Parts: sequence; C-alpha cells; structure tokens
Amino acid sequence: MGSGGSFPVDLVLFGMIAVFLVLRLRSILGRRTGFERPAQPLGTAVGAGGPVIEAHAEPAAPPAPARALPDPASPLGQTLLAMQRIDAAFDPAQFLAGAEAAFHLIVAAFARGDRVALRALLSDDTYRAFEGAIAARETAGETQRTEIRAIEQAAIEAAELHGSVALITVRIVSDQLNMTLGRNNEPVAGTDAVTEITDLWSFERDLSSRDPAWRLVGARSA
Repeated sequence: MGSGGSFPVDLVLFGMIAVFLVLRLRSILGRRTGFERPAQPLGTAVGAGGPVIEAHAEPAAPPAPARALPDPASPLGQTLLAMQRIDAAFDPAQFLAGAEAAFHLIVAAFARGDRVALRALLSDDTYRAFEGAIAARETAGETQRTEIRAIEQAAIEAAELHGSVALITVRIVSDQLNMTLGRNNEPVAGTDAVTEITDLWSFERDLSSRDPAWRLVGARSA
C-alpha cells in the first residue's frame, strides 16, 4: 500500500462495517472513557484480544504475540514520550491496540464499499484513493471476499512529531484469505489459500485538537 493517496488497494480487503463500529474505533484510538487501564510506560507490552467482526464476537483465536513497545531511550521511544507531553491522554499501548482494531474496520469498510464509514476514518487523499477503487470495482460488477484469520504482529514502526501533529506508522502482519469475485461469482483475482501479508499503515492526529480520532493517511505493503 502506498503512502498518502497512492497504494495498492488489492491488499485492503474484508467485508462489513456499521456506524456503531466507527464510534467504537474513535473511542479505541483516542477517547478515554474512564474504563481504560492506566497508561503503561514505554517498553511494556500488552496482549491482543479477539476481534469483533461482522457485528459479533469471533471465536477466540490462539493468543497473538504480545505487542512490544519501543525502548523509551530509543529515538522512537523519545518521540512517543514527546507526544505524551503534548497530550497526557496519549497512551502508546492503547494506540497500538486501536491501530489493530482500525485495520479490521477499515479493511472491512473497503470490502463492503461503505463510503460513509471510510470517510470518518481516512484522510482526504486516502479516502479519494479508496473511493476510486470501490467505484471501479462496482463498475466491473466485482465483489470482495476476505477473511482476516489472525494478526500475527502489530508494532510501532516509526513516529514523527511536527509541532503538535503526530504521525505514527504501525507494522501489521496478518494471515488473510483474499479473493475478488466477478459478476457470476467466479474468482477473478486472489486465492482461497491463507497468505501472510505485511502492511505499514500510517495514522495522523493533531494532539492539540479536541478531536481524539486518528486517521489513516498512508498504507503500503512491506
């Protein structure tokens, strides 16, 4: 997937989203409800829970590897600490969990062709690229079938801070089944075999803003 408005959308695939999931994502990625665990120091790790897909809880999968956070003494860790100084509510561990949830939700919305959901989750350039791909798929009479079988890894790959604007890139390694089906429901691309895919997704937010939502501004395959 390419950064900004350029990325191969054939790697972004799934099948559902609803308005309440968009609200859930906004909460996970930024809004504190009073029920979160206390912010964890950099260098700790948290386990991954089972995803919620198709509006119901999926059966529990084998435990995913812990989400390791950067060493606070590293340049990456120092950048995350600088973000915390601007927004005391920013928690790298919670952000990483939210980025993983965002991966499920955005992939789902794209595959379903849910423009309303995507509009709330993407930057302007990224939305235009997604919308164009959805329109092309609709014109061709194609549909998308994707199953995210597991998230094998989710880690903060890079972080930048420009004034109060934060940009964080997350590496997500997932096991997926991806197929594009034509007008007669025949496969035209992809495979029904599970494939490991590595994506780099970049999220942006103005930490001084009252809007807690992080939006996807770039995505590419690694």
